[in-house]
Amino acid sequence: MKRGFGSDNHSGISPEIIEAIQQSNHEHALAYGDDEYCQEAERIFRQHFGEQAKVYFVFNGTGANVLNIDAMCRSHEAVVCAETAHINVDECGAPQRVVGCRLLTVDTPDGKLTPELVKTRLHGFGFEHHSQPKAISITQSTELGTLYSIDEIKALAELAHAHNMYLHIDGARLANAAVSLGCTFRQMTTDCGVDCLSFGGTKNGMLMGESVVLLNPVLDVDIKYRRKQMTQLCSKMRFVAAQYKAYLSTGVWRRNAEHSNRMAQLLLDALRQVPQAHVLYPVQANSVFVRLPREVWQSLQQDYFFYDWDEAKDEVRWMCSFDTTEQDIADFVAALRHHLSVHGY
Repeated sequence: MKRGFGSDNHSGISPEIIEAIQQSNHEHALAYGDDEYCQEAERIFRQHFGEQAKVYFVFNGTGANVLNIDAMCRSHEAVVCAETAHINVDECGAPQRVVGCRLLTVDTPDGKLTPELVKTRLHGFGFEHHSQPKAISITQSTELGTLYSIDEIKALAELAHAHNMYLHIDGARLANAAVSLGCTFRQMTTDCGVDCLSFGGTKNGMLMGESVVLLNPVLDVDIKYRRKQMTQLCSKMRFVAAQYKAYLSTGVWRRNAEHSNRMAQLLLDALRQVPQAHVLYPVQANSVFVRLPREVWQSLQQDYFFYDWDEAKDEVRWMCSFDTTEQDIADFVAALRHHLSVHGY
């Protein structure tokens, strides 16, 4: 499969990550997280997020999101999230099935929640016939490639805490957001009042594994048992921890995210010369959303795999990865121009 723009999950693994796995593949190590690799990785996490941070490694992003929600909510409670949120659209109802809580979705113009939008869902407190709002979940960067500023995250945290609620960040692409905003992970999370987050790396050069990062000690109750019940306890956890150690301590996260973000900007610049390609949202991370004539994007899909984000509106998504090259973009835009010409545009 040639390098395309379908997903940053389609990319391979950074050489530093492969080396870290190989280096941890010697002798024996205790299982289930009781090893030196996990201890060292947890120490590095605290350097990035603060001494109060507690880390629980899991297999995948859905597992991280659901375990965070389970830490915040009980089955009679609810999570406020954007209509486009991954937990609502792309996790096959996992939060509802596993935790049993309700998702209170909000339609947004750009994938971002605001205090004003969230407040439309903050009612029924104390009324036993209604699910009780208990958490706000945002994605950074959002499913539409937009970013929350630090002030916007702080405002949502303050709103949540004023209503005895928690704020969660789905950080599958948190690295892309950090380099775009020019801030540290801590400045964007702990210092903003975020209570917990899902911190991913597989979209940015890691092989597998995700992490739950609890920033509010109140949430760190029986999480190790809940992780086990959710089948998210990895026996050879050292191989997840070794990846994160390399990812966070060698600068891989920053270098890869800077590159994929830059490639998205390069793609955006090229599309400015293609008037039929209407860019839908600000390109602030590593994704570009475009509206195209249907026959064009459908025929382009014969050459390149990518997702039709909203088929009814002829909206598609193009993702750049840490291994996307300038030549990849030139070839892709040339293919786009070819299909536009074929269809008379």
